[in-house]
Amino acid sequence: MSAAPHYRTPPTWPWLLLVFCAAALYLLGLGSFYAPTNGDEMVYIHIARMTAESGQWLPLQSELVGTRNTKPPLLIWQAIVASGWGQHWSLFALRLPSIAYTFATTALLAFFAYRMAHATQRMRTACIAAALYLLFFSTFRYGRVYLTSAPETFWLALPMWWVLWFRVRDGANTTARLGWLAYTLMGMAMGLGAAYKSFALVAPAAAAVWCAVLLSEPFHWRTTIRTTVGITWSTLLGVGIFALWFVLDPDPASVWQEFVVAENAGKMSNTMGYWQAALYGAYPMWTQLLAYPENAGLLAFMALGFCGLVLWRGVNRQTYARLSPALWVLLAWLLIWLIVFTIPSQRSARYVIPAMPALAIAMALVWDRLPRLWFWITLLVTAPALVMLARIGWVMGGMEMASNAEVAMTLIAACAGLMGVVAGFSRKNWTRNATLVACLAVYACFGLMVAPISGPEAGYTAAVQAQMRGQRVAVPNGFTGQYERFHFILPGARITPYDAEGRNTGALYPDMPPAQRLDKLLTEFDAVVWLQEDLNEQPSCLPRCTLLAQRWHVKSRHKSGEVTLDNVWRPQEWLFRREWLIVKVAP
Repeated sequence: MSAAPHYRTPPTWPWLLLVFCAAALYLLGLGSFYAPTNGDEMVYIHIARMTAESGQWLPLQSELVGTRNTKPPLLIWQAIVASGWGQHWSLFALRLPSIAYTFATTALLAFFAYRMAHATQRMRTACIAAALYLLFFSTFRYGRVYLTSAPETFWLALPMWWVLWFRVRDGANTTARLGWLAYTLMGMAMGLGAAYKSFALVAPAAAAVWCAVLLSEPFHWRTTIRTTVGITWSTLLGVGIFALWFVLDPDPASVWQEFVVAENAGKMSNTMGYWQAALYGAYPMWTQLLAYPENAGLLAFMALGFCGLVLWRGVNRQTYARLSPALWVLLAWLLIWLIVFTIPSQRSARYVIPAMPALAIAMALVWDRLPRLWFWITLLVTAPALVMLARIGWVMGGMEMASNAEVAMTLIAACAGLMGVVAGFSRKNWTRNATLVACLAVYACFGLMVAPISGPEAGYTAAVQAQMRGQRVAVPNGFTGQYERFHFILPGARITPYDAEGRNTGALYPDMPPAQRLDKLLTEFDAVVWLQEDLNEQPSCLPRCTLLAQRWHVKSRHKSGEVTLDNVWRPQEWLFRREWLIVKVAP
């Protein structure tokens, strides 16, 4: 009799290596000004710095008109604690707590993906879920910088994890487990999540838990009443924790006006009328249906494939009848957050970021059933991105912005990603995994590319910083609160923006020709930071001024016609400029 065939279990170390590399990218360039982030990050760093300098937890402080109370204090207090009341003021220190929250969420979703997967695929599924979550652009953009979604995602997910834990452990027999202690803890978690962003987040969090409990077990009217009463208590407790801000703040009237009325209620109103704006306005309802793919970023087509798979299977009612209780929890999590944030007149994909852990788990569970077409499209998108990032890195080497070793690292990452693209098209059974490698390589290329202009050696020397300490320095702004970055670049200097937008005060001499404006600023300040327009030009004030120092500046906004098909391969013509630190010549 022949021996039974032996099937070797695929090794798990490649999957663990993939997750490790994705996690390592979150630490690469964490203190960089070029890390993907929200444009308002510096606004809230400004509030945190001003509040820390005041020596008081409340009221929050700001020099920017109308911004002092536009975020709850927990985000600001996190920065104060992380920086030691401003004693360790660095972007790395301010952003590090976001990494901790993101990694904690990743660990939790990997654990539940492990428990929900087939016994022979548990480790692979857990690693795929973790990699997907870390490679979602919404996580990479808002899960590692200071203006973050990581804290509320962590806290608001805890009640869902609690329900999901009993579903994967006991199936549908969960109701008795959710006693008053559980609902109280849920309310506390909701309150902490709301204290990072808004009391409005309690609504989708509570509704998602309510639907998850009821949809994942057989209907019984007593269960419905018990769950409704329990979630009501959780909601009231969560809102009550948030309301402590009004009790503790010495100026609750300003909190009400700036946060509740302007920042939150304003998103529910529109001069066009609700339904006209919902159909034809700047934030039409249909765009919110693409919120999850938009948050997925490079993985958007795979997310679309998942949504299509869910809708296609949903045509058959028997499909939903066969869903396990745990899968009903994930489905409720995704749908409720999407529905709730389709209602406000101002809609944004980032509002559903707290439900992205559920998307990562769900996609990992059906990974092998997602149509291969969506992976091929993703590979076609990543290939030109890798080539362009490699080209920029090469040009930076030619301009002596990066060393040969730094350019080589960028090119190696790009080549690894392109090899993944080729592998994905060469072998069908490699397509899905190669797509994750290619997306990981894009993030790695970007981080390695900007590394040479992100470190301390790319800034002003210690001698220049010491010379500017206590001096009045005029700096560019470009966008609301962006001048705050110069408090990191020139610590101790007295910074004043001469360009202003949005809610800031007026600009200084904006109608003057550039040369005259620079001369005027030099007469009123000890030094001026000026942005070069042309790589071949020199400061117009020479020889009446002294070019004390300079560093590279990357343009983030381009005028129409600056980037064309003719010059896109020559990034030195449209991407890089110099930032000059200019002082007037002593009489």
